Amino acid sequence: MTDVTNPSQSPWSEWPLDREVVITRLVDAPRALVFEAWTDPAQLPAWFGPEGFTIETKEIDVRPGGRWRFDMIAPDGTRYDNRMVFLRLETPSLIEVIHGADRDEDPSAFRMLLTFDEQSNGKTVVTLRQMHPTKARRDEVIGFGAVEYGAQTLDKLARHVRPGGRQGVASRPESA
Repeated sequence: MTDVTNPSQSPWSEWPLDREVVITRLVDAPRALVFEAWTDPAQLPAWFGPEGFTIETKEIDVRPGGRWRFDMIAPDGTRYDNRMVFLRLETPSLIEVIHGADRDEDPSAFRMLLTFDEQSNGKTVVTLRQMHPTKARRDEVIGFGAVEYGAQTLDKLARHVRPGGRQGVASRPESA
């Protein structure tokens, strides 16, 4: 069996589809701009997460082998610790990460693949694929609203990259 947390093993070709969650959003912005919103340490925390949630970054290093450690804070104040480890970045078309709780051994961590498909009309199709370690875990995350929360996150991304959407967000810092 493929270990989803092992960066040397890619599960995409052999992964059982009953462990996958797929969310897609058409974003009215050029692919380079949408990709930058996912990879710029100043932008990513500004829009990421479901409606009403805020992000508090502890560490962010967006490069292969780098990680983003953050708390996702719910409207009721509940804090959810998160860690993304970046496995691949292929500018401007693909990002692959391991996403889970902010600890070294997280049995619920999942592999996430983001693709950015440029359309001839200047829009971008963003596809977010989550590959969960078990069907039971996939069913659990669907049950608590991961599909809806993922769609809300992509909606926030779409608003962020539209003209005037990045107000108050600095340009990419010289050193991240």
